[in-house]
Amino acid sequence: MEDSKIIELYNNRSESAIAETASKYGAYLNQIAFNILANHEDTEECVSDCYMRAWNAIPPTVPRVLRTFLGRITRNLALDAYLKKTSEKRGSGIAEACIDELAECLASGGDTETAVVEAELVRALNSWLEGLEPEKRRLFVKRYWHMKSIAEISAETGLGESNVKVTLHRMREALRDYLTKEGFEI
Repeated sequence: MEDSKIIELYNNRSESAIAETASKYGAYLNQIAFNILANHEDTEECVSDCYMRAWNAIPPTVPRVLRTFLGRITRNLALDAYLKKTSEKRGSGIAEACIDELAECLASGGDTETAVVEAELVRALNSWLEGLEPEKRRLFVKRYWHMKSIAEISAETGLGESNVKVTLHRMREALRDYLTKEGFEI
């Protein structure tokens, strides 16, 4: 079913909107959540919560790209669940590794960081990403948005694991330099 039709179902408050969403995007959303949570039960709960959030958000929100809209909701829910789970018991996983890798590029976001600074950081990050070659941008997004393992990225791209690691390391260094030039404290 076309995204516009699914959005129309949400707008009309038809319960089939969730079924159609699950049919079209369920596997994609499950992959996002599982890459972060590494637990099937938590993943299932996260994706169910995503459907509920979408139900509550549409209307009034009209997503331009439904897949991205749902992916962002799922990712945010999964990260929240992950952080809650790991705050109770520290563990190790891909999500923690990704967060640790990026932490060296980004300033710590304490309670005093304002929404304006966060918006500027998002703008700067998007600008930096737009300046990357498409292959490098996809590599960065696979690792730090979809939180895929180095092995998964290697298998998907055909690059060796060492090549993936080195490329990501160099990209993080470039990001740190770029953000420093943009005036962010690192």
